[in-house]
Amino acid sequence: MKQSDATNPFGEFTKLLEQFKLPGFDVPAIMEARRKDVEALVTANQTALQGMQSLGQKQAEMLRTTLGELQSLVTQMSSSGGVPSPNTAELVQQTLHKALADMQELAQTAYQTQAETYTVLTKRVEENIQELKMLLQQKK
Repeated sequence: MKQSDATNPFGEFTKLLEQFKLPGFDVPAIMEARRKDVEALVTANQTALQGMQSLGQKQAEMLRTTLGELQSLVTQMSSSGGVPSPNTAELVQQTLHKALADMQELAQTAYQTQAETYTVLTKRVEENIQELKMLLQQKK
């Protein structure tokens, strides 16, 4: 069995379809369009993966920071004999504000990733529409 070319998975399929000459059926153009579709999906998946990795890294960093702050609060509480210090309420309030800001940052990262992925796919859909229009105009 012949080994297929990983860089061009459409090559053998194109050769197979070109054997059957059909009038008005431009095999290379159709295969090129499908190749572009696959490239757009690969790009969209890479964008989504990078966004999710970034999101995971930010979550891990936020967890490390929060655990560090919690450890600091526990250390302060234990050094003062378990009695809350006057600035404990302020520290709790700052931690809550930081947590809200972190959640907003995570939401923004997720939104940006989705928007970039959507843009890649939308561009390819628009290209497909233009290609279809050109094919229909050539047949007139």
